[in-house]
Amino acid sequence: MILTILVPILALVAGVFGGKLLNSKNTKDFEAEAQKKADDILKNAEFSAENLKKDKMLEAKENFIRLKAEFEEETQSKKAILIENEQKLREKERTLQQQAEQQRTTEQEIHSARQSIQSKEENLRKKNEEADKKRAEAEEMLANQISQLERISNLSAAEAREQLMDALKAEAESKASSLVKQAIEEAKLTATKEAKKVVIETIQRTAAENAIENCVSVFNIESDDVKGKIIGREGRNIRALEAATGVEFIVDDTPEAIIISGFDPVRREIARLSLHRLVQDGRIHPARIEEVVNKTRKNIEDEIVEIGEKTVIDLGIHGLHPELIKMVGRMRFRSSYGQNLLQHSREVAKLCSTMAAELGLNVKLAKRAGLLHDIGKVWPDEPELPHAILGMELAQKYKEHPEVCNAIGAHHDEVEMTSMISPIIQVCDAISGSRPGARREMMESYMKRLKELEELATSFDGVQKCYAIQAGRELRILVDSENVSDEKASNLSFDISQKIEKEMQYPGQIKVTVIREMRAVNFAK
Repeated sequence: MILTILVPILALVAGVFGGKLLNSKNTKDFEAEAQKKADDILKNAEFSAENLKKDKMLEAKENFIRLKAEFEEETQSKKAILIENEQKLREKERTLQQQAEQQRTTEQEIHSARQSIQSKEENLRKKNEEADKKRAEAEEMLANQISQLERISNLSAAEAREQLMDALKAEAESKASSLVKQAIEEAKLTATKEAKKVVIETIQRTAAENAIENCVSVFNIESDDVKGKIIGREGRNIRALEAATGVEFIVDDTPEAIIISGFDPVRREIARLSLHRLVQDGRIHPARIEEVVNKTRKNIEDEIVEIGEKTVIDLGIHGLHPELIKMVGRMRFRSSYGQNLLQHSREVAKLCSTMAAELGLNVKLAKRAGLLHDIGKVWPDEPELPHAILGMELAQKYKEHPEVCNAIGAHHDEVEMTSMISPIIQVCDAISGSRPGARREMMESYMKRLKELEELATSFDGVQKCYAIQAGRELRILVDSENVSDEKASNLSFDISQKIEKEMQYPGQIKVTVIREMRAVNFAK
């Protein structure tokens, strides 16, 4: 095909060259040269055609090899699929054979079981028939015996049965009565002994401290030079301290010590901490004193919460409401008949847990009720309710267990005991309070008298603060200077003194001091 294309081209080229060389002098040379060029072109064309042929043959061979490989790969894949399908068919055939074998075995077992059941049913039917025969014979014999007994005793079967039951009932009642009487007598003999044993073991296993509650706190100082700063010029610092804290500061010849006197432990603690901060700071003047006292009063509230949390952690009590924890901490600054209330409550809780363990009762509930039994004594509002009833209502308010609530309310017999731990709380409260040195009645009545004295003074209009100091011999009253004039302050002092004389019983005399202070405060900005 290539040659057929090249021949006309060569002829055209030869004609062109021939036309140009017609005018040449040497026509033969031109023809020879043209022939040579034509031969060269022909050779080149043949060589190109040969190369093109080889390339096409190689390309065709490569296509053939590729198609062959693809065919063999596809064949192998189909072969593998066929082999896999054949294996699956064989596996299914084997499974079907096994299932058929199992089915044949099951059918044989069912057939054998059915035969066994049929044989057992036949045996059972025969036994039932024999039992029916024997039962009929027995009933016939029993009827004969009953008829003979009725003929002999002249009584029917129902009458004889009633007489026998009456006799057995009378005998059983007699024996039961004697057993109950014997059990009651044994219980009376052993109950007191066992109760004393449990109480004694509980007391022996609980370590208790003697309560020492007083009305003074001692503040130690490094040198007596500090006393002058505390007193201040013309006594203004110590007067500001007493007015802000409500306690009496006794600065005498006692070396390196200042006595803080007051019946309220919270006030004494606030006064002690405030004085400690003032001495450390060195700046002691009325304005600074009031600032430090107010900060200390707030810090005491945080300390009360910490004391409550530490107490419940030490006793292993969990899930107590935050308000109850705060009341437990407030017990640290209250006393009951001269006995520290928190120490008393901790002691009762330990006694209750020990006694409950001895009696096999719930130790956790007993310990919880023991700690909270006097919680009504620290309620700040002090309503006209017994502290046991108030404590029970507080426990109910904060979702305590019903047994705990009943134990709190019943430990002074204000409500009926409905729980087993209630008498335990009552007994342990009596044990803690009756130890030698635990309580002092005079201290309780003394503190009650001072509280009544303060409440009487605060009932008058215009009174801001009121403090009973000097063991109740002086009543110091701070009034509102805007609402109370000097004349009214004098009348107020007289009216309070007259009301104290009419409504209270007290030894000696009480000095009523009304303080009206005018302050003008401005800020330079």
